[in-house]
Amino acid sequence: MDDIPVLAEVTGNVAKIAVRPGQSVAADEPVVIVESMKMEIPAAASTAGIVVDVLVAEGEAVEEGQVLALLRRAP
Repeated sequence: MDDIPVLAEVTGNVAKIAVRPGQSVAADEPVVIVESMKMEIPAAASTAGIVVDVLVAEGEAVEEGQVLALLRRAP
């Protein structure tokens, strides 16, 4: 089964990681919060599933389109 990426919508810095590996998430639930131009933009799960991995750390600079985390659809 292919993992589903959670992508950064903007270039900025990771302000908060809202999940941990193994955690269940609902569709549209924030996974990572990216701060850009003093605004907090959530990178949300596109579907309900389980967090497989978080690929960034708080404070890390990220680019638009960068994969922040990976999800797997719940069985």
